[in-house]
Amino acid sequence: MNLEELKYPAGKFDATKTDYQLEELLQCVLQIQAFPNELSKLLNGIQPEQLQNRYREGSWTILQIIHHLADAHLNAWTRTKLLLTEENPVIKPWDENLWAEGRDYGYAYESSYLMLVGIHQRWSLLLLECLKQPELLLRTFYHPEREKSFPLSWLIALYAWHGQNHLGHIRLALTQPC
Repeated sequence: MNLEELKYPAGKFDATKTDYQLEELLQCVLQIQAFPNELSKLLNGIQPEQLQNRYREGSWTILQIIHHLADAHLNAWTRTKLLLTEENPVIKPWDENLWAEGRDYGYAYESSYLMLVGIHQRWSLLLLECLKQPELLLRTFYHPEREKSFPLSWLIALYAWHGQNHLGHIRLALTQPC
């Protein structure tokens, strides 16, 4: 497996695409909804030492990935709420690598998993409601580092991909650890 395949087991996300069809977005929301269950299947029976497995040399451990997922998806939930309640809000970027070095990334994964369950329950229901009002999918947030606004439809697609990509990382770390 080459480096690109290891980094992006779900394929690379097309960050330039913004013209999503409702059926595509419905599939993305269903992936977001199913994500905690898919993660649970991977973690079922995991041994404590396996949490330190990496999917490639220098990558995050499985434990770090789980904590990252909770942080990233909490940020995505917040961005969703902001763009639905404010006009083109400026979001706060965050350095995921610095967060991954934090003390809390050494804690047991269960609290982050429970966060994901709660976030995804509320988030997927909200997103399903948004699909019923397609004009909401055009609402945007502004990313100051990218100096660009992004619509809710893009955020939905990004985080459906994000979850799948990290599930791929965990699968690799469990089957072909470094």
